[in-house]
Amino acid sequence: MNHQIEIGRLLRAGTTGFIAGCRVSQFTVPALGSLVRAHLGDSYQVYGLIYDIHIDDDGLVRQLVTADNVSEEVLRDNRERRIVPVEMSVMAVGYEQEGKIYHLLPPRPPLSLDVIYLCEDKDMARFTSAGRFGYFRHILHNKEVPVAEVLAAHLAEASRAHGKNGAIWKDNAIHELITLLRDDYSTLMSVIGVLSEVS
Repeated sequence: MNHQIEIGRLLRAGTTGFIAGCRVSQFTVPALGSLVRAHLGDSYQVYGLIYDIHIDDDGLVRQLVTADNVSEEVLRDNRERRIVPVEMSVMAVGYEQEGKIYHLLPPRPPLSLDVIYLCEDKDMARFTSAGRFGYFRHILHNKEVPVAEVLAAHLAEASRAHGKNGAIWKDNAIHELITLLRDDYSTLMSVIGVLSEVS
């Protein structure tokens, strides 16, 4: 973890997930389905998947939207110096303690203003290879999440992170999803439909 990509800081958290915020000027790296982590000390960190990104308005944005002929300089100034943050909703999918990865809900959430990092390829491959896709249940049972889209984005990113073994990892992941969703036909068809669009 030599080169860590900081994507924001924690706004609020619970054991099932957290909300991170960043300035608009930082908002170039995180995307739907990205694996992120909050480092909470030498031997403990929480992993999560981004399932929603939104930008709230403020009074100035409301005024600018209705104004005529807003200059490029004013738009750039509002985007770069904006006080209202971009918010990323993250579902907790596991944690690491004493060097071991668990695909369970974390025993304690990160704290306000903790730094949130984007997982690099090696971190992504390490997390997704631990266990037998146990973290999928957190995605599948979360009613607030667009399950198919998050899974499709995550599988594409994770298979890329696995490099030359990416296709094998993705096939195994899809087989596991089919097994987990065998009694939920509508979700299974939705997931397969989205996966077929990005494959």
